[in-house]
Amino acid sequence: MKHQIAHDLEDDVAKQVAVRAFESYQQRFSNYHPKMAWVSDRDARIEFSVKGMKLHGSIGILPRAIELDLDVPFVFRIFKGKAIEVIEREVRNWIAKAKRGELAGAAGT
Repeated sequence: MKHQIAHDLEDDVAKQVAVRAFESYQQRFSNYHPKMAWVSDRDARIEFSVKGMKLHGSIGILPRAIELDLDVPFVFRIFKGKAIEVIEREVRNWIAKAKRGELAGAAGT
């Protein structure tokens, strides 16, 4: 099931928000080896390592939402909810920063 985080940003700003949020997640949870690779202007593949297994998912930039999807084996379902919760918190934080005009000055631009 895909999880959507609503936003009212332009697509390019929403993509920057997704990038910044994932970068923050990468720093905070480096032990899960999170990786993100953009496969198109609006879609990225994401990956995590948990207990020796790789978990895959995606991030999509939609006109009014950032969409998260994680393909998680049953044994790791508890991880899925926590991962989405943490990523959503980061995304909402960066949406707020973008609205305050703080996105351009952040690292990674």
